Amino acid sequence: MKLMIVPVTPFQQNCSILVDETTGQAVAIDPGGDLDRIDEALKTAGGKLEKVLLTHGHIDHCGQAAEFARRHGVKIEGPHIDDKFWIDQLPAQGQRFGMPPLEAFESDRWLNDGDTVHFGNIDLTVAHCPGHTPGHVVFFQPETRLAVVGDVLFEGSIGRTDFPRGNHQQLLDSIVQRLWPMGDDVAFVPGHGPMSTFGDERASNPFVSDEALGAI
Repeated sequence: MKLMIVPVTPFQQNCSILVDETTGQAVAIDPGGDLDRIDEALKTAGGKLEKVLLTHGHIDHCGQAAEFARRHGVKIEGPHIDDKFWIDQLPAQGQRFGMPPLEAFESDRWLNDGDTVHFGNIDLTVAHCPGHTPGHVVFFQPETRLAVVGDVLFEGSIGRTDFPRGNHQQLLDSIVQRLWPMGDDVAFVPGHGPMSTFGDERASNPFVSDEALGAI
């Protein structure tokens, strides 16, 4: 499986492109904007878009997802339905941040914890990880040991919880109960910034390291 990361929007949000190298089928996770740049990366990766996946409903992650899906004639899967209230606000959010006109949309498939998402010959497992938003999901590919975690976890930090329906304790629980069991060797793509591994964050993240949480 091939991975390409394309920072998009003024928020420099990481859009992840995953390509099944045996079939050429691909997914774009969180194509929030700068769609031509995403298309160029998709072409460079040699992928044909099969579907759009969303981790959560914030503007930088899904603001232009409907347009991108329509451009390619594909469906949108994710996030969890608890983030529908964020997606419904996209037109107003776009105006507030001075972005191109944005449209609210209905996901073709709202995702739940334990669901599986397919593209090409590859399966991604879904973990519902509320806290940053109530409907945030994470995508995990067990064989390649890769997770795309959106704004749940970052190198050296964690997601904000001061937005409507954010919950700090819920976010910590999501990380410890849903992400850590995937394994310390898992590399993850965060919603912003560089990649890291769960093991590195358990060792040194000031918010969720084992020491910070009292596990050691």
